[in-house]
Amino acid sequence: MSSSFGYGFKTIPNVNFMLGHRRTPSDSTEFKALTKRDAQVQLAQELDKLLFTMPSIQREKVEVEFRGFQKLFLKYLQGVGSSVEWEKLEKPPGDSVREYDSLSKPSHEKIKPLLDKLVVVKLNGGLGTSMGCTGPKSVIPVRSDLTFLDLTVQQIEHLNKTYHVDIPLVLMNSFNTDEDTQKVLKKYRGFKIKIYTFMQSRYPRINRESMLPVPTSIENGDSEAWYPPGHGDFYESFQNSGLLEEFLQRGKEVCFVSNIDNLGATVDLNILSTMITDTDGPKPEFVMEVTDKTIADVKGGTLTQYEGKLRLLEIAQVPKEKVDEFKSVKKFKIFNTNNLWMRLQSIQNLVEEGGLDMEVIVNDKHLDSGLNVIQLETAAGAAMKDFTNVMGINVPRQRFLPVKKTSDLLAVMSNLYLMKNGTLMMSPRRAFPTVPLVKLGDNHFAKVREFLRRFASIPDMLELDHLTVSGDVTFGKGVSLKGTVIIIANHGDRIDIPPGAVLENKIVSGNLRILDH
Repeated sequence: MSSSFGYGFKTIPNVNFMLGHRRTPSDSTEFKALTKRDAQVQLAQELDKLLFTMPSIQREKVEVEFRGFQKLFLKYLQGVGSSVEWEKLEKPPGDSVREYDSLSKPSHEKIKPLLDKLVVVKLNGGLGTSMGCTGPKSVIPVRSDLTFLDLTVQQIEHLNKTYHVDIPLVLMNSFNTDEDTQKVLKKYRGFKIKIYTFMQSRYPRINRESMLPVPTSIENGDSEAWYPPGHGDFYESFQNSGLLEEFLQRGKEVCFVSNIDNLGATVDLNILSTMITDTDGPKPEFVMEVTDKTIADVKGGTLTQYEGKLRLLEIAQVPKEKVDEFKSVKKFKIFNTNNLWMRLQSIQNLVEEGGLDMEVIVNDKHLDSGLNVIQLETAAGAAMKDFTNVMGINVPRQRFLPVKKTSDLLAVMSNLYLMKNGTLMMSPRRAFPTVPLVKLGDNHFAKVREFLRRFASIPDMLELDHLTVSGDVTFGKGVSLKGTVIIIANHGDRIDIPPGAVLENKIVSGNLRILDH
């Protein structure tokens, strides 16, 4: 039997043994080449076996996914794009990253024609497990009992009603989130919004020792054996779903892609106008929103000029000895928000021509079963270099408001923000537009339920610059936090901040002494 995926290899019994006799320890180059070939052949065999664990009429979709997985695996074996030559990095040319303030605002009569050409895509593949929740992260309440998904629907419905348009909302789900998301979507049936979904790929995790797939059956139900391969999978999965072609036929031109947990990633008319009506040159095919780095963003990917192309540089590609330099706020001043704007026709052309060449991100995992595995992923922003006319736009910080931890949740639930039509805006009563740095101890605050239990009401944070809380701490009603506040309960101690307390530039220690900071 010929392998369905074997790059021209035949499936050969005892392939390890047959190839093994040719290895000569003195020739390490040949040894490595044979080992890679070995891994490819074995992987092809194992994927074939997996396919035959399911009915033949259901195999086509999985075969397509496995082909994508094998491309990624081959790139991993070859070490393609795993790191960069640091000396080749150049500062992006001045005109390649535009300041947001330089963008023109569309006139009122042009807004409807612009929005008629837009598709909004939210990356909805993540679970809320890191915050102690089950199910999709998008259904965690974040403000006034409204979830990430509720806020997104409100935003787009408001645009649809205001400008008499029909902006579709598209959710890219993973196998982890799809079923639960479909149930939730029923509640939006009465809204003026059409919601579409498609599934990103499901790839097998690889045993680090054997370099073989972990799952033994397609339908074995072991979720630990499979993983969604990052948001770089968007392009192929969007095309394979048929939605990309459908939207093109309906006259849509641009998609805005962002993480569903970024509450700042709203539709921006100035950027949309730049994508569609920019008359200074060819229309951009790909726009990445970047914003100024702070100390909290040192690990974020940045834009650089590399071998004549503007591209995303991720920390995983940086040589170990250069990581501190990469984290420097002085050298790399901006980072990727993962708010991406793309021309739909350009996406289709690249996918059909096989023109996407995203770097492999190797994610090491230790499963509950004790197994060490690797999962191979790609990032959507890494495709930037494959589009022909690209640019970055340095946007205000308010367009990057991700909720990754309960410390982020505390900020968005507080009076730092006002909410209107699903959009959060910094309160005009805040003297500075910066978000305070909030650090809550993992042991007592990491899970949403535990976090909420520790606040009788969310504190006044309008004048807060920095908050650190560690240990067994609770907050009474009406607490006000100003300046820099540090509250540390030592092991075995408990601190209860009394109702109505005003803490301004204070350190509250385990013995309840309150000191000037």
